[in-house]
Formats: sequence, C-alpha cells, structure tokens
Amino acid sequence: MKTHIKRLSPLPALIAGLVLLLAGPVTAQVFTTLHSFYGVRDGANPFAGLILSGNTLYGTALFGGSSGYGTLFTINTNGTGFKVLESFNGGNDEACPVSGLLLSGNTLYGASSGPGSSLGALYSVKTNGTGFTTLHVFTPTSGPSLTNSDGGFVSGTLRLSGNTLYGASDYGGSWGSGNVFAINTNGTGFTTLHTFTATSVPRNGTDNPPYKNSDGAGPNAGVILSGNTLYGTTQFGGSSGWGTVFAINTNGTGFTTLHTFTGVSDGGWPFTGPLILSGNTLYGTTMRGGSGAGNSGNGTVFALNTDGTGFTNLHIFTATNSLLINSDGAAPSDGVILSGNTLYGTTVFGGSSGNGTVFALNADGTGFTTLHSFAGRPNLPTGLISSGAGLVLSGNTLYGATYSGGTYGDGTVFSLSFRPQLTIIHSESNLILTWPTNYAGFDYTGYTLQSTTNLGSAAVWATNSAVPVVVNGQYAVTNRISGTQQFYRLSQ
Repeated sequence: MKTHIKRLSPLPALIAGLVLLLAGPVTAQVFTTLHSFYGVRDGANPFAGLILSGNTLYGTALFGGSSGYGTLFTINTNGTGFKVLESFNGGNDEACPVSGLLLSGNTLYGASSGPGSSLGALYSVKTNGTGFTTLHVFTPTSGPSLTNSDGGFVSGTLRLSGNTLYGASDYGGSWGSGNVFAINTNGTGFTTLHTFTATSVPRNGTDNPPYKNSDGAGPNAGVILSGNTLYGTTQFGGSSGWGTVFAINTNGTGFTTLHTFTGVSDGGWPFTGPLILSGNTLYGTTMRGGSGAGNSGNGTVFALNTDGTGFTNLHIFTATNSLLINSDGAAPSDGVILSGNTLYGTTVFGGSSGNGTVFALNADGTGFTTLHSFAGRPNLPTGLISSGAGLVLSGNTLYGATYSGGTYGDGTVFSLSFRPQLTIIHSESNLILTWPTNYAGFDYTGYTLQSTTNLGSAAVWATNSAVPVVVNGQYAVTNRISGTQQFYRLSQ
C-alpha cells in the first residue's frame, strides 16, 4: 500500500477567509538504489538495458564477477533477492555481455563481446541460471578494416519470431561495417540477411565520423521486429556519415534506407538505443547533432514514419556549459520507451550535475519534463553515474541501471517512483484537499483519500466520505473543519 500523509492541526482562531497552503510539489519523486555492484563479487558496469518479468528484473554487467568477464544477474523490484545467474569465464568467447537480454518462456538470450580482439558470441541460459549454451561464436576479423564472414560485436537486443532469432552486429562482414543476421534458437542456420557496404574511410575501431556510404555502417542498436519487417539504425554511414534508419524483410529482401542523418538539424550518431514502433511511427534518439553540427550538438529524440516520410525532431537537447550542465540532459545514448502517449528515456550527460537525466515527453513532442538529474559522486575518476541502460516501466515506477557510481563506483540498479502529493488549503470553514490526476504520463487514478486522528500503533484510517471531483486536472475533496486534529493520506 502506497501512502502519503499530511497533518492538519486544530486551527480554531483562524480568521475567516484566510487561505493556508500546506503542501509542496504536486508529485513525490522517490529515487531508490536497489543494488550497488561490487566488482568481483557480483559484477561491474551494467551497460545494457534491464528487462522485467512480473516482479523480477534481469540484466547484465559488462565486467566483474568471479573471472572479471562480467555477469548475468537477477533482482526483485523491491531490491531483494539479488543473484548472479552466470559469471562469464572468458573462455570460448564467453566474456563481457554487452547486449540487452531477450526473455522467451524461461530462457534468456543475449550476446557477449568476447575477450581481446574477439567479436563475441551469442548465448542462451535458463532464468534459474542453468543450461548456459553458446549458440554461435563469431569468426575472428582480419586486417585493419575488421572484416570477416559473419559479423560480430552484437550490442543490440536480439529479437525472436517462432524459432528464429534476429540481430545486428556492429563490426565484421565483408566490409567491416556490420550486418543483419538470423539464427535458429538452437544455434543452427546462421544466415547473413544484409551486409553493410564499405565506407569512404575504412573503419578501424576509432568510431569517428564521417564514414560515408549508401546504406549505413555499424548497426550498434540492433533491430526491432514488426511482422516480417526488421527496423534498425546505424551509428555511421549514409551520405553524410552520421548514420541511417533502415528497414529489411526477415528473408533478407527489400533493404531500404528510410532516413540518412546529416549530423546537424536532424541529429546524428544513433547509438545503442533501439527504435520503438507504435502504429506506423518509429521513435528513436541520436546522441549528437540537433542544436549544433556533429559533436557540438547534444542529440535529439525523433519520430519517423515506417515508409521513411515525416521525419520530426520531438526534442533537441540544449547546450551544456563547461561542466556539461544544462536543464534537460545531453547525449541520449540509449533509446526511449513508450507508455500510452508518453516517451521516457535517459541521457549520459547534462542535468543539474552534468551526470545525466531521466526524462519524459509526449509522443507529439510536447510536455518535455526532466524527471531526475543524477547527482554524481565527485570522488569517482569519471564522476559519471548516468544511465547507459534502457528503462523499463511498471505502474508509476521506472527501473534502470547506471554504468558507474553507487557505493563502490561499479554501477547500480535503481528505481524511480512518482506518486501524487496532497495539497491542503484552509478556506473559511472548509478544508480543500487536492492531488493531480496525472504527471508526465503517470496515471494517479485509484488513489483513496483517508484520515485518522493519530499516528499511533492503534491508528485507524477511515476512507473519506466525500467523493473526489476533477477540477482543472486535479482531484478535489472539500471537508468541513470539525475542530479535531486530523492526519490525511493517499492510499493505493
């Protein structure tokens, strides 16, 4: 049961007509660190997004664990029950899990980046930590252009249709620009659906634009699946070298470049954040561009129709000062999630401390709100605790992970809850109690106003008899003052 309590003492001597405001903000933000990572014990530096199943979160840490090659973990949404399901050992390319997880039934699918110069592997494991299986090991690359036959370094989440997994690799392929692939869930039938073409300057791992070509290079964010069509982004390539949005059929036909980023007004360098699809509209983020050319811009949130028309900047992140501080955040390295008509996401920099933000905005681009600015820890070498991992939403609570920060500097799992706040106004012989109907897409229906005369162990809370009415986006209840001390709360 979620409650928020306001106290009103007897006010027998109040002058008639006096208005007394006893409340603060219209919503209460509760930030909770659910877990702080500690290197060898349980992992370090969660890089990819969390996934949620019921009251259980699953995720990966890029490093740490018993062998130092990362972990796959689970934790309850209330912060209890943390468990390492797999500690990657560095053998057979089982190292540094870089991709987001996919859950199907009781099986998790993901990708590791591999030790040293390896381009990693695809794996599966049961949700109880048993049955770890390497599905495919990507072949070593050759030459400065990082070419091979099957790609590698899969940082985007795999997608599943039937018994077929789909994904995209950042490197490798015939030109070193990555590929889109399919593979059966038992590890057989690996197929390259599209190999991204050579860029004007061969990629050598430095990842500095421009790498220009016709179709894109480095699909670092992976793909999403709708029917028989895969949609994705590349962080480089295209006619300006600042990345593309593409579509391709699941049988490898019909590859189409839907949008080429210029690195200026429309943003550039869509990084690890996957696209999301609602109806015929794709939503995504770019880490750079927008308000300035190339690296001088702080990125965008954008929308695009699935046929490539209607590109729209929903939000352009503002300039930062020398300490990377601004009001709204900068460099949204991951994508956004959609709930109703509200998009939620994170940034790596910006905010009140320069360490990143959690934000919300409407799907039409209005109503941008900074939900949380990460405070940072000045004693860390980087000071960076911003989220490099995607958010998940359950009710009025967002869950995510930070790459660093926390008690030991190795990153955290966190929750961010938003609950309505009571406002109490005294007006003549009445009390007017109000709370918002919603905030930044969070729905506050279902809360009940209750009162009691004391807060002792035997306190009895009674539901308010007056039915709330909606006035200007606020629930409102009017009570007569009885002269008896009352404590009020919202309960759900």
